[in-house]
Amino acid sequence: MKKNILNSLLVLVAVSYLSACKPKKEIVVAPPTKTDVKTDNSKAEALTLLNGKQLKFNTLSLKAKATLDISGDANDVAMNIKMKDKETIWVSITALGGLAEVARALITPDSIKIMNKLKSEYIKKPFSYIYTFTNKQVNFNTLQAILTGNAVDDFLNEKSTLKQENGVWVVSGNRETLDYKFLFNTLYKVSETNLNDSKAGQALKVTYTDYQKLNEFLFPGALQINTLSGAKKININLQFVKMDGNVPVDFPFTVPKRYTVIK
Repeated sequence: MKKNILNSLLVLVAVSYLSACKPKKEIVVAPPTKTDVKTDNSKAEALTLLNGKQLKFNTLSLKAKATLDISGDANDVAMNIKMKDKETIWVSITALGGLAEVARALITPDSIKIMNKLKSEYIKKPFSYIYTFTNKQVNFNTLQAILTGNAVDDFLNEKSTLKQENGVWVVSGNRETLDYKFLFNTLYKVSETNLNDSKAGQALKVTYTDYQKLNEFLFPGALQINTLSGAKKININLQFVKMDGNVPVDFPFTVPKRYTVIK
């Protein structure tokens, strides 16, 4: 049975926990929907509006804590995440209040590298390796968009269906075996992402809340991720406790010689 690549990445964070303060930034409240108001926006105008609200960044430095439930086994988890737009996602995972790092991952459009420090194991694969586990339409930019509350750029275009439902915009469509649907709130930010591959028995739903200002854009303070791959379910409630944009970042990733390379 195929597994979703997000499942594999989320399982790695299930062993960590970080105590952290709540976000200090104020939540930007979305105005209430007005279902009786019709819009005369053309499709092109609406897409321009939604694209203009997408988070633009060069780098991100994030800290998050979460509750992760893997097929009924719930754990407190945490991540330190750093990104360079369209280039790098780096994740460090700690346990025991940040006293012990248990895993580290480095993901680029070309490769996936993971150190499991609990088992002294190392995995290095080309990014195309994820297609063993998930739909081929899922690429590096898809993963980065999911983590930052953006709609996937490849789907936010004229080829998609765009309409209003209950006073908010909805973008939907399909690409080969992948069906996608993005719901927006009245801030014109994504409130829900759905990616489904019924043929492979895979489904991903992400809901976004607590949008906060990050530089001149908005960033989701909370994510709820639900994935299904065959009979395996993963639910994660994630809260970002620190968010910094366009700050200096580095991506240290040195593998000790004693580590076993997993083929």
